[in-house]
Amino acid sequence: MTPAERRASLSLAGIFALRMLGLFLVLPVFALEAAHLPGGDDPALIGLAMGIYGLTQAVMQMPLGLASDRLGRKKVIVLGLAVFALGSMLAALSGSVHMLVAARALQGAGAVSAAVTALLADLTRDEVRTKGMALVGMSIAGMFALSLVVAPPLAGVIGLSGLFWLTTALAVIGIVTVLLATPAEPARHADQPRGRLAEVWLHPNLWRLDLGVFVLHTVQMAMWGVVPGLLVQAGLAKAQHWHVYLPAVLASFVMLGALLAAERRGQLRLVLRSGVALLLLVQLALLLAAPRAPGLWTLGLVMFFFFTAFNLLEATQPSLISRLAPAQARGAALGVYNTLQSLGLFAGGALGGWLVKSFGPQAVFAATSALAALWLALGWAQAVPPPRPRP
Repeated sequence: MTPAERRASLSLAGIFALRMLGLFLVLPVFALEAAHLPGGDDPALIGLAMGIYGLTQAVMQMPLGLASDRLGRKKVIVLGLAVFALGSMLAALSGSVHMLVAARALQGAGAVSAAVTALLADLTRDEVRTKGMALVGMSIAGMFALSLVVAPPLAGVIGLSGLFWLTTALAVIGIVTVLLATPAEPARHADQPRGRLAEVWLHPNLWRLDLGVFVLHTVQMAMWGVVPGLLVQAGLAKAQHWHVYLPAVLASFVMLGALLAAERRGQLRLVLRSGVALLLLVQLALLLAAPRAPGLWTLGLVMFFFFTAFNLLEATQPSLISRLAPAQARGAALGVYNTLQSLGLFAGGALGGWLVKSFGPQAVFAATSALAALWLALGWAQAVPPPRPRP
């Protein structure tokens, strides 16, 4: 990478990290802490509060991605982070799960993922773009690991409301980072072709990636409605859940490095298939283990393989979208991609909560296994660009 590409990658990864830390801080404790609020005795309502963020984000991703093609990436990013901060403030002031649903919906309206990844694609060359996207993916995984360590004890001290106030502060820091640290975006000329959603919505090289990100985030959100309860059932107190999560996340980084090395050797299609297959195996393992009260070692091993698959797919898929999409519609393509990602967050939260309430935890893993198997079958023929020359 050139110095400018490193600066762009690090600053944009930092913006992603700040925003995702705000989201992840509440994720490991949300179901347990929200149970103390009015309406917290309804798993389906709690699942809706977790997932509604993804629904409103899905509504806004495509318009804001398209707007970033036309108006500029940085303007859209600052606007989205401001809306996210406002929703976080409302969540901090919420006195019931019903109010949390509304606040989480407003949080989701600040949908900046497409604009951030499009700006990163604008500021990096093809041959180093996966490195930049991997930095973003690793920053997200790192923030998730950090949240697993600090969220339970923080929730014990400042409560769910305090976590949302912290989220507000992180969003403000993200705005400052965009304005002061991120390189200027390329000039946009009035006669430059503008992207259209029709170019990318059913693009023959993109729709499998859009399906994939929907499944990936449906699966991970549904899991977080069940896995914390399995850890408590295995004898691990809420404040100690990071004892399982953190080693699993850190170990997954080692495996991720090996898999990305295979991608650099021109084996990207094999890497993608391996990631989806590993996600399917994790869901089948949880399906078999859930009714047998799995122990901590079993859950830790399963979570290691989950984080490996999740981090791998999070790092490679956005890079593929940016490389396969028409150049003038990159923001629109990433908008569609992030819309499906957000719909997955909503579907996972809402569907997972309903399945737990109606049929029990095992039904969640039966559904996620079926979704992962569908992705593996339909994504088997995913198009990939030719191997890139080494920089």
